[in-house]
Amino acid sequence: MRTLLAAVAPLAEVFEQAERRLYLVGGSVRDALVGDVDLDAIDLDLTTEARPDEVLTLVRGVADQVWEQGRVFGTIGVRVAGRVFEITTHRAEVYRADSRKPMVTFGDDLEVDLSRRDFTINAMALDLATLRLIDPFGGAADLAQRRLATPLDPEVSFGDDPLRMLRAARFLARFELVADEALVIAACELAPRLEIVSAERIRDELDRIVMVEVPSVALWFLVRTGLASQFLPELEALALEQDPVHRHKDVLAHTLAVVDKTSKDRLLRLAALFHDVGKPKTRAIGPDGVSFHHHEVVGARMTRARMEQLRYSTEDVATVTRLVELHLRFHTYKLGWTDRAIRRYVRDAGEHLERLNELTRCDCTTRNVRRARELGARMDELELRIAELREREALDAMRPELDGTEVMARLGIPAGRDVGEALAFLLDLRLDEGVLGPAEAGRRLDAWWAARA
Repeated sequence: MRTLLAAVAPLAEVFEQAERRLYLVGGSVRDALVGDVDLDAIDLDLTTEARPDEVLTLVRGVADQVWEQGRVFGTIGVRVAGRVFEITTHRAEVYRADSRKPMVTFGDDLEVDLSRRDFTINAMALDLATLRLIDPFGGAADLAQRRLATPLDPEVSFGDDPLRMLRAARFLARFELVADEALVIAACELAPRLEIVSAERIRDELDRIVMVEVPSVALWFLVRTGLASQFLPELEALALEQDPVHRHKDVLAHTLAVVDKTSKDRLLRLAALFHDVGKPKTRAIGPDGVSFHHHEVVGARMTRARMEQLRYSTEDVATVTRLVELHLRFHTYKLGWTDRAIRRYVRDAGEHLERLNELTRCDCTTRNVRRARELGARMDELELRIAELREREALDAMRPELDGTEVMARLGIPAGRDVGEALAFLLDLRLDEGVLGPAEAGRRLDAWWAARA
């Protein structure tokens, strides 16, 4: 708290001298109460009765930089001593039914301003002149009692801004809260309202959800309220009926357990979330039980389509899709890890190797201790063999031992398809047999060309 107050002190002094109230609001107050203030990770939001023009006048003498892009909404951005703050005039917002963008009116009542915030735990303010906590909706008590509720009726809060329902899921997980019954009912009823929220904002909230300590708490909330079906129906579809006769377990429960086991790497956790989405479409019951043949291939296609719909970047889509596509590759090498197998595994994984290995480890959620131990030992063996092979050859930069120019000169052919096929042959040779040297690689190429001719 002392560090927080020291950071905001220059602004507090300027407003106090002008006989204007300045309040710290939102996440910083909440986090200060739970003793978890990270100035580099939270937004430093302030509110005041001063109008935007007056705020601009007051801050110009103390701010290193000022932003006015949010002025029409009453928000002035400032940088003071390296810290960025947003100072917003008290507001009373009115939302249209078909939009999450509010019509803003400025006010002088702090309590009205706090009432328009998403949850009671975020509807507290600290008066920087008196250091008095202002908590008209019982946010501090809700934090202490582990309760998530809204300042106004949840139907009003969620109707105004449906994205708050996804934020509810995140706060439930982050602070280990229990949702107020009225909040849950409202989320179930208003889930279709998410259609007015942009894909980009939903994507950003999903990213925040998967990065909490235990994402499954938030993800279960999304499924049970029907929110997930509005933007990630593949998740809800994983709740397949359990089939005890064929020893088929709930794929959704397994998926969320895998997400929880992975380290806090956004793309790895997204891959864990999507890794089995192909199972419902590939599920079959035969004499040997339940099977999901090629679910990784189907799942990769489904992952790409969903992530593109959520407006993920090309790089994010490529990484997560590749991990989903490869997450079963480890299990194809049941007879041991030859040098050839390791080269192909490493080449196919490319820059995603470490993430793929971790996803493979986390994908084992069996309660069978012996089987879990066996799978762990096999992964240990794989990582040891990769390390050993790296010491002997350039495992992470495998390429043909002759380049295109050398191939054309040796075979006396022009640029074209034949050169591409020759390079593919040389790469297969490198993967199968390791480093042969340019001379031996050239002789093998001559023999391949002669046989081909």
